[in-house]
Amino acid sequence: MGPQRRLNHILNELSPAPPSIGTLRLGDITFEVPASHSPSRLSHSGEILDMRNPVNVDNLHFLLQKYLLGQDVFLVSQPGPYARHLALTFANLINAEYEYITLNRDVGETELKQGREIRAGGNLVYVDSPAVRAVKCGRILILEGIEKAERGIMPILNNLLENREMNLDDGAHIIHPHRYAQLDTSNSDKNFIPAHKNFRVIAIAAPVPPYPGYPSDPPFRSRFQARFCDPVGSLLALSSRIINKVPSSISSIPFKIRDIILSSQYASESHESLQAVSKSALPAFPQTALVKLYSLVALFPPLSNPSPGQLARLFFTIHPSLAHAPFQAWAMLSRQTEESGLGELGSPSMINSAEDIGLFGYQIIRIERENEYQVRVFFEGPQSTSPIVISVPAGPLELRPFPFTGKLEFHPTRRFIGLLTCFLQAHALGWDISFIPPALPSTASSSTSTLVKVFGQILGYETEAVHMYKELGGRELTMRRKIEASGATTWEPSPIIEAAWTGRLLHLAGLDVIGATAGSLARLAQDREAELWEGKRIVSNASAEEVSSGELSVTHPSFRIISTASKSLPLKDWLNDEHANMFFPIPSQPMDADEENEILLKTGCSPNIIKTLLSFAEKYRQSLSADAVQKNRKLGTRALLRITTRLTRFPQGDDLYALISRSLLAEFLPAVERITLDTLLQEAGIIKRSAWFNPSPIVQDNVILFPEACSPDSTMGTTRIPRFNPLLDPDGVTSRVPHMDHFYDNSLQSGLMRDLAIDLELLGEHLVLLGNQILGRPREYIQLHRDTTVNQLMFSTTLERGVIKYTDSPLLRAITYGRIILIDEADKAPEHVVAIFRSLAGQNEMTLSDGRRVRAVRERESDIVVHPMFRLILLANRPGYPFLGNHFLQVLGDNFSCHAVPNPDQESEQKLLSQLAPELDKDMISRLVLAFQDLRRGYDAGTLSYPYSLRELINLVRHMRAYPNDDLGTSLRNIFDFDIYKHETIERLSEILELYGLTVKKLGLDASREAVTKKIHDIKFEPTGTDLDEPKEGEHDANNNSHHGGNKWAGGSGGRDTAGQGGRGGYKRLSTGHNIKQISDDLKNEVPEHIKDRAREMAREELKRRLEELNMSASDAKGYGQLLNGVDAHIRSLHDLLEHLAAKEEERVWVKRQTDGELDDSRLTEGITGEATVYKRRGLEKPEIGRPQMKPKRVRFVFDISGSMYRFQYDGRLQRSLETAVMLMESFDRVSRKEKYAWDSGESPTIPLTETDKPPTELSDRWKVVEKMAMVTQYAFSGDYTIEAIEKSVLEVATHDADDWFVIAITDANFGRYHITPDDLKRAMNKDPKVHTALICIGDGADAVWLTKVLPGRAFRVANAGDIPTVLRSILSTMVDR
Repeated sequence: MGPQRRLNHILNELSPAPPSIGTLRLGDITFEVPASHSPSRLSHSGEILDMRNPVNVDNLHFLLQKYLLGQDVFLVSQPGPYARHLALTFANLINAEYEYITLNRDVGETELKQGREIRAGGNLVYVDSPAVRAVKCGRILILEGIEKAERGIMPILNNLLENREMNLDDGAHIIHPHRYAQLDTSNSDKNFIPAHKNFRVIAIAAPVPPYPGYPSDPPFRSRFQARFCDPVGSLLALSSRIINKVPSSISSIPFKIRDIILSSQYASESHESLQAVSKSALPAFPQTALVKLYSLVALFPPLSNPSPGQLARLFFTIHPSLAHAPFQAWAMLSRQTEESGLGELGSPSMINSAEDIGLFGYQIIRIERENEYQVRVFFEGPQSTSPIVISVPAGPLELRPFPFTGKLEFHPTRRFIGLLTCFLQAHALGWDISFIPPALPSTASSSTSTLVKVFGQILGYETEAVHMYKELGGRELTMRRKIEASGATTWEPSPIIEAAWTGRLLHLAGLDVIGATAGSLARLAQDREAELWEGKRIVSNASAEEVSSGELSVTHPSFRIISTASKSLPLKDWLNDEHANMFFPIPSQPMDADEENEILLKTGCSPNIIKTLLSFAEKYRQSLSADAVQKNRKLGTRALLRITTRLTRFPQGDDLYALISRSLLAEFLPAVERITLDTLLQEAGIIKRSAWFNPSPIVQDNVILFPEACSPDSTMGTTRIPRFNPLLDPDGVTSRVPHMDHFYDNSLQSGLMRDLAIDLELLGEHLVLLGNQILGRPREYIQLHRDTTVNQLMFSTTLERGVIKYTDSPLLRAITYGRIILIDEADKAPEHVVAIFRSLAGQNEMTLSDGRRVRAVRERESDIVVHPMFRLILLANRPGYPFLGNHFLQVLGDNFSCHAVPNPDQESEQKLLSQLAPELDKDMISRLVLAFQDLRRGYDAGTLSYPYSLRELINLVRHMRAYPNDDLGTSLRNIFDFDIYKHETIERLSEILELYGLTVKKLGLDASREAVTKKIHDIKFEPTGTDLDEPKEGEHDANNNSHHGGNKWAGGSGGRDTAGQGGRGGYKRLSTGHNIKQISDDLKNEVPEHIKDRAREMAREELKRRLEELNMSASDAKGYGQLLNGVDAHIRSLHDLLEHLAAKEEERVWVKRQTDGELDDSRLTEGITGEATVYKRRGLEKPEIGRPQMKPKRVRFVFDISGSMYRFQYDGRLQRSLETAVMLMESFDRVSRKEKYAWDSGESPTIPLTETDKPPTELSDRWKVVEKMAMVTQYAFSGDYTIEAIEKSVLEVATHDADDWFVIAITDANFGRYHITPDDLKRAMNKDPKVHTALICIGDGADAVWLTKVLPGRAFRVANAGDIPTVLRSILSTMVDR
């Protein structure tokens, strides 16, 4: 060691340590607590753990041991605040400064090393991340959420953890302090920085599994010392201080519930190894369950015998995941409450209108102002004793009077006041609120928006609504980039942080859509702390000096958060332990029939109509399964209000059937759902009326008149629609009113235009059109597509002289000027992009990424006010295959009036085409219309895979008009050449054309080839030799050279005798991939008959040989062929569907934060500062954290092959079952991505038809399956194994590792004869909650009317055996496309 280095080492060792502020004695360890250099970096948390708790003391002792050894620690803990509070308590104990990073999937190198900023004057500076600040200044670095960071990110810190070394972007090098002491600093590079000797890391993560997340990278994990935080100890430790606040006089209820919580935790641990095959165990309670329980009973003492409903609401509040847990879990919990003496547990649906639903039966009675930021809330207890008065935080605005007075815009029913009481109880406890939507897939309204609004008003809050969208990253939730006019970059607070500073009520609308990213707000919600930009931090409390320094800011004590869900995602996708620990969950309570009836009566609609409508709505909602509701309309209260309002305003058009069908888009429902809907409408007495005749509209002065419409049943009076006044928007009128060259009027479209105009202009509705209509008002236009982003819908971004500028999008222009905005191809954009229209249509609200807000009224200077004439019209294709669109309707809710734009009826279509081509024979047009209507019916029935529209027919007629010399076959090729290789389409077309007397000689491939030979008749090939011998195979050329003419080589063209193409005299066609030389038809016709006979005989022998290879006889092949022909169209349709779904799973998306690709507009500011991850490129979307990797979908088909199938085969049930089996085997065999699906079949509990993971790949094997099915029915004894077969199949399917599990059964069981009850069937089909089941009942089984009521959306009665393939295909499309 040189002299200088020795001197540096000595000086370093002799440098004075920070002065001690005291001595800490923790067990056998004594530690001199140092003073802090930067007090603002010390813990300011009010959530310090109880030092008297032995669990806390033991964990702190371990942390101190590791700190003194210079080791980093990894705290493994269930989701919740305990591990973070432990780390902060330790920092507070030893007076250590700390830095904090919350991890999510968007965290990258910038957040872990250094960021870049441009200062005034254009200078680039590097800003240290919390990790770099911690290592330089000797602070504790807390890394929370390790399991959320994507693979490859955390190794950035590996060298820092192992060797205390890191290369920084500004050229500096952090090195180990001992290594730095050895440097000759007089001559060495000044860029070396020593890692502080007191630098430590505390990492926090949930164990993966059982919790969702990414497993730790082994090299990263190996650098830590692990400490598991016992879940039971964490539960008790977090609540140890609060339990002392529970009065001794209180009943034993909280302690009995505590015992259930702890026993559930122990049970979940002991059965962890079984969770892979069973999901019925009661899930462990969240980490904050006891905290909430003790806080609640301390402030709101319960009765000694709470009602079953009160108990149910309490358990849903402290354990919201029960809302999506299997029913067995609820039953297990109910048994525990009864055994513990708590009494019976209420129904999970919690529908009891006769009971107050405030927690423990409390109810709010009045509110009084106490001071500017506090009010007194008076609660009445369940026994009407003296009220409980609690001072709670509030806003500075004038309080809305409570009890409510004056004319109200809502209905303060008992349910509403109960939910409002729950909100106020959670608020009084100091918790933020999460309003959990109903677990049932479709219900009446839960008054979500009204509750949030009224809650804020009665407490004097200014409410800040922030609408979430999927593209939001973790950092964007708290801050956003900004470029000053000088070109300097800076940061500004997000609306969330501004709300925290000013004490607003923050409404996080649609928090579920951002998935695990929402966890980035956990520290703000639980501790009122968050890290901001450049070392700034918001904390729960700080001194005036610390705040004035600029490093700290304080969360306002009145700040509160209410989160609500979009209801477009299943609860299980987002309602997890992390969410439960962040908020105080309040389970919603939908309106009951009486309340919904009262609201609908306010519209002035007839009570009888409302009664009929509600009766139907109740049955329809019950019929929706969790799978179907993701694609079908839910028919919520808002939709019913739209119907009754329409009937009140236009009673002459009281066609309830049409209005319901329109609202549910019945025109485009799959076959199974359409059958169910028709049945429900019929049961409710809602009858379809005759079609209206709608005269053409008339323009008169400033109105558009739709004359009186009539039908055989009734008439509809004249409708007047005001025309737009050009003076209101002169610029829009001159440049944005669409021009139409022509419009061919017809009755159907006149009626549709009237309905659209009523909704749009008179009722003020926003529209969804599944079809295209253009209106004569100024309008803007946006076409969505695969790559559309939320930011593009808001504004376009440009960079001018280093300054980013935003130009308002057509959407914002329409909002500002009161125009119509047409959003075209809404089904092609990602669903989360279309979702932003939900709040815009429903509440006139939208949050822009540049900080501005769209609002109904101006609240701030920067607000964009929605013009009263602004309307949204979303255009989309009909849902389902083959349109390849997304399920966008589910994310829009009931905020739009939906209209299906079907093809015109026969009369309207004929009129339109006659106007288009008056020269064409009217009889010809009529025949064409009838033919195309038959084609569309074929699509609806599933026998054709393409929905031939009016557009195709118009183009056909235009061609026939322009080129009258072309025959019909030539004209039809414009449409049907797409289907050359779809033989069933060509055959069906031929049948339809013949049915309507339209003569076409040839169609498809034959027509195409005939046209070619007709038009190029002067080109032909004449071989040199034409003598014929006898048919033969010919020699195969090993080099596969091209051969033309002659009779030597197999696979040639234009030859004779040999197997090939384009020649004559051969016995079979054989292609070797070369061009074909076609001889003339004259030469072909000269082939002698004996040679033709020999060729036919050789073909028969070749077929026989192939059948022998397949182990099939000619009769076998004929029998299988007959079955195949019966479902050939269904096979093609199902195969197309399966291929589409498999491809859809592999659709690529824009992956952001890349180092190469296309420049990402949303990260231009980062690009200016020099960050590398400012690109985006196409790639497979990464699954949400916790979502399993893609595995095969496991499907089992269960066929009933009992004796009754044979006995009653006269109705076609056996034949159709065999055809259905063929349809399934052939469809799955033809799927190209076979790894996507794994299937098998079974019947009784003992006779498998195919083996698991060994589907029949050969034709003969598939024939044996159907032979076996038919044979067993002949020899089967009387009896029924439907229940046993379903149970066995469900259990066996569930044992396989899969992406999803399905069992679909077909039975003709006579349920009454074999004493099969609804409970038996429900038990079998619910045997394992993760397995999705469906049951098709035919024959006697279809007579059980209770089936669809007991198993809505899962049991289907099929009276006509011919519908079995159609129904099964529809079930598969609904279940598998999830």
